[in-house]
Amino acid sequence: MMKHVVRLLMRIPPRWMVRFAGGKPLTIEGRTLDPRIQFLGAAAKLQPTIDSLPPVESRKFAASTMKLVDGDVAADVEIANIEIPDRDGRTLKARTYRPKRVNGPMTTLVYYHMGGCVVGDLDTCQVFCSYIADRGGFYVVSVDYRLAPEHKFPAAVDDAITSFRWARANAHVLGGDPKRVAAGGDSAGGYLTAVLAQEMRRMKEQMPLFQMMIYPAVVWRIETPSMTTFGASYPLNTQMMYYFRDHYFADHERETLDYRGSPGLNPDLGGLPPAFIYNAGHDPLVDQGRNYAEALKKAGVPVVYRCYDGLAHCFTAMSGVVPAAREALYEIIDDMRQAASSLAPAKGEVQEVNERYRVAQIA
Repeated sequence: MMKHVVRLLMRIPPRWMVRFAGGKPLTIEGRTLDPRIQFLGAAAKLQPTIDSLPPVESRKFAASTMKLVDGDVAADVEIANIEIPDRDGRTLKARTYRPKRVNGPMTTLVYYHMGGCVVGDLDTCQVFCSYIADRGGFYVVSVDYRLAPEHKFPAAVDDAITSFRWARANAHVLGGDPKRVAAGGDSAGGYLTAVLAQEMRRMKEQMPLFQMMIYPAVVWRIETPSMTTFGASYPLNTQMMYYFRDHYFADHERETLDYRGSPGLNPDLGGLPPAFIYNAGHDPLVDQGRNYAEALKKAGVPVVYRCYDGLAHCFTAMSGVVPAAREALYEIIDDMRQAASSLAPAKGEVQEVNERYRVAQIA
């Protein structure tokens, strides 16, 4: 019911939205925020913020608010819940998305959701993952990695590596090509993607076919100018980044210097897989994504970089009410689809390990 009400409200003329949100368009450094996001930001001031709540409550709050503005799941996709085993006898929850209209081996995309490694779950990126499968023709494995503060750094990194190895080893069982397994994610998921690519290179394992990062947090020391310039942005602000950092790291002064904590600090980026990096213009993290794209390019890594000046953080979950966000998602998916069809298979040996996993169809 509330989702329907929000969608009706978001149909009012943009000039009225701007009037409600302060009377004039929000322009910072020449970037004018989409009036719908400006309207949402003004409305959000009447609610609590994630950083004002304990982690368990912030997860519930984030989930309920994001559902109100997200789109609808693509119809021509088969969705299933699975469990990924690891070496410690645990299992990671994951969700797969298989396009109904694709025949033959597909490129697999292992996806990591946003949420500062503190909030978020499989539902957080459900709509976007279904778009990737439907429009892009990918077999998507979305991973429910462990969250802080219950599981601090590097638990999320370990889960990212475990799930990628599993997808790579089982791609042929899932209907994909073991040598065509990519990785991607938004925000914290972009961070995990960057770390994963670097770790696979360091361990001399087969790297992702490509790495796709949407507004990634690649330096957790929070020192870039955009952390101030866009520090009061919606829906992510600088205080939230401190909140996530302090919950994720046990000792952030030391651990954020670890390349697994801040992959953007790694001076050796040569030989990494092609990178697709996408930024939102009104985002405290905009400098991080741009700087990492420039560093990768300087190291000889093929890079596609786009910045959507009128959008804000979390636009991957705004496709239901912000047309510009939906169009951005389509462009990102089209970039990945073209890459999947043109890039040579990733190098390295693939372990042919048939891990056991349980599949349960979603009703």
